[in-house]
Amino acid sequence: MKNVLMSFALAVLCTVSVNAQNVEETCCKDNAKGTWYVGASDIANVAWTEWSLAPTVGYAINDKLALGVNLSQTDSTADVVIDLNARYFWNGYFVYGALPNLDTENLSIGFGKMFTLHRGIYVDPKLVHNVGEGTTNLMLGVGLKF
Repeated sequence: MKNVLMSFALAVLCTVSVNAQNVEETCCKDNAKGTWYVGASDIANVAWTEWSLAPTVGYAINDKLALGVNLSQTDSTADVVIDLNARYFWNGYFVYGALPNLDTENLSIGFGKMFTLHRGIYVDPKLVHNVGEGTTNLMLGVGLKF
């Protein structure tokens, strides 16, 4: 329970502190056509002492839709999982969908908001539900966009 509360508090803090920026600046420039995203797509608190980090590359094919690829591995004995994901932006928020290893049974869906902190550095907290496992996680993506 501490994990959920701490993650929720972090997301609220990020949202409140970054939301003070000019709304025109943050919502309209988050996903311009031709923008590349490189970073750590999902920093998820799996357990208090275990963190999962998924490197990602993405591209905005138009002003509303960005497609990306993540690589993740739970431990050194597990196989590398390739996730295809998409974000559809609307009014500064986005709807998120991901297919781990192109497996529709483990579809992940969610929503979030992308914040541009400084010169292309972004943070995107999101709430994601994994349909196959029946779990819901608060995730935080960070990276660069150019």
